[in-house]
Amino acid sequence: KDAYIHQAKAKGYIVVKLETIIDNGFLNQMEMKWENVQFVRVDSDIVDNLIDKQEGGESVLSKEDEETLKGLFTVQVPELNVSVEIKGLSADAPPVVATRPEFMRRMKDMAAMQGGMGAFYAGMPDEVTLTVNGNHAIYKTVLAEVEKDKQEKVIHNLADLALLSQGLLKGNSLTSVINRSGEWMS
Repeated sequence: KDAYIHQAKAKGYIVVKLETIIDNGFLNQMEMKWENVQFVRVDSDIVDNLIDKQEGGESVLSKEDEETLKGLFTVQVPELNVSVEIKGLSADAPPVVATRPEFMRRMKDMAAMQGGMGAFYAGMPDEVTLTVNGNHAIYKTVLAEVEKDKQEKVIHNLADLALLSQGLLKGNSLTSVINRSGEWMS
C-alpha cells in the first residue's frame, strides 16, 4: 500500500491510516456528519480518479492495440473477478494498477462482522480492476514482440505484480509467481 500512499500524497490528498474493525463504522458516521467529506481507500482506484471521477487521458495506443492488450491481460485467479481497462495515464505512472472498488470492500467488511448471512457476502469473490496504462513505454515493446510466449509471460508478470500490490495472490497463484520469478532470473 506504500506506493498508493505516496501517489495520493503527491496529488495533495490527506492520507489517514485506519487499521481496526471499528474504522468502517466510524468512517460511515463521519461521512454522514461532515458535509463534503469523503473517505476513500488510496488503493480503491487509480490516483487520478480518487476524488473527482474523471476519465483517464487518451492512450497513445490504437484501438486495435488496446483490444489486444485487454485480451492479453485477461487473467484467471481463483476467488477474484478481474476486469481490465486501458487508460491513458502519465508515462511515468506504473504500467498496471490493481484496484478494488471502495463500496464493495466496505460491504464485504461489514458483512464479515455480522456473521450468519453476512458471512455469505463476505465470502464472495473480490472485485478487481486492472487499469493498464496505455501510455507506458513497455507496451510498445510488448506489442512488437513476435514470440507470443514471451509476450504473454511479460503481461502475466505485470498483472501479477499489480495483484501482489493489493495482497490478492494466495496459495497456488502466489507459488506460481514465485516460481516464475525464479525462472526469469536464471
